Amino acid sequence: MHEIGVREAVQIAGFTFNSQTLVMTWISMVVVLFIGWLAVRNLKIVPTSNWQVMLEMIIDSLHEQAEESMGARGRGFLSMLIVSLFLFLLVSNWIGLIPTMASPTNDLNTTLGLALLVIVMTHVLGLYVKGMHYIAHFFQPFAPFVIINIVEELAKPITLSFRLFGNILAGEILIHILLLLLGNYSTVPSVIWIAFSIFIGGVQAFIFTMLSTAYIGSAIKTEDH
Repeated sequence: MHEIGVREAVQIAGFTFNSQTLVMTWISMVVVLFIGWLAVRNLKIVPTSNWQVMLEMIIDSLHEQAEESMGARGRGFLSMLIVSLFLFLLVSNWIGLIPTMASPTNDLNTTLGLALLVIVMTHVLGLYVKGMHYIAHFFQPFAPFVIINIVEELAKPITLSFRLFGNILAGEILIHILLLLLGNYSTVPSVIWIAFSIFIGGVQAFIFTMLSTAYIGSAIKTEDH
């Protein structure tokens, strides 16, 4: 049984990497690609594959959310990014529920990296769409508010990453505690908690994705879109 939250570090070219996190991240990406392949291998206008139906439902739902937050421009910009982010988070959150496996998202390096990616994209796209007018919102409603707005921007990746990391790590820790404390009597409680963790993993993937959509949407949405 692996220790939750304990990572084996490896040194490559002078940099320190968490080997288990890297391996599980790549496995999660391969699983997402495999799901995509299953969905499109017999692609039809009227879906007959359960995988195609499931993926189309996810894509349509996320597209609607993206359009509400970002407008039509946002859907064209980032709809596939939002879908990819959600699927990766969903698989990453769930994969740690498999014995001997660990969720990449129970490592703060992963969640913080994703959060920083979202925030950097938010500001880059805000500048791309609105130009220097994007900078003006930091000084609204009046100039001294720039300090408050900057603190708010700094807090976004912290809250975004810690929320996901904390929920996934706590779920995996509790499963292991149940197995250790209850021994042969842990089957029913563990199954119940795993089912709950599956639900929480899905909810957390959705929340992270929707918050990311809202952040980017607020940066690129204009009155005419």
